[in-house]
Amino acid sequence: MATISIVHFSGSGHTTKMAEAVVQGAASVPGVTAQLVTINGDDINKGRYKNDDVFKQLDASDAIIFGSPTYMGGPAAQFKAFADASAERWFRGGWRDKVSAGFTVSGSPSGDKLSTLHYFFTLAMQHGMIWVGMAESPYNDKGINRLGSFSGAMGQAGQEPTDVAPNAADKHTGELLGQRVATVALKLKR
Repeated sequence: MATISIVHFSGSGHTTKMAEAVVQGAASVPGVTAQLVTINGDDINKGRYKNDDVFKQLDASDAIIFGSPTYMGGPAAQFKAFADASAERWFRGGWRDKVSAGFTVSGSPSGDKLSTLHYFFTLAMQHGMIWVGMAESPYNDKGINRLGSFSGAMGQAGQEPTDVAPNAADKHTGELLGQRVATVALKLKR
């Protein structure tokens, strides 16, 4: 059995919709337990993030998938405060060799989302984690990976007037990322 944690911050709910899709994809792999872990802004005091329960969940996980909206070309400040607080794990190598991946959502097709994914990648490399990207080509008739990212899953919010969350294709891309991470984590655990 492998445990996959999807840790994310969401400002207006769009990133949570994508996180739920990633959880659904990871949980669809037999032998995997997937859990949604939310970064709450109320856990930040004077710029410092503190929530021991969140870190205990992540410490017990075989894989951690990072998620944040892209704001001004990078992850939300709330996610960054969480990432800074992970330094204790870095000092003792607590997340070394855990599988990792990332996803992000913004209102435009690009919105510099790649910068956010590269931030997650750098965070994972700092921790000595094993990064898993997207394997799906954007050249398909289902809209999978339609934004063309191989570093992680990208979603666009607000592209349809009646649906401000990422569309079905973007959420399906998130599901596929969750499945891939879960499959890799399970193989490594065996």
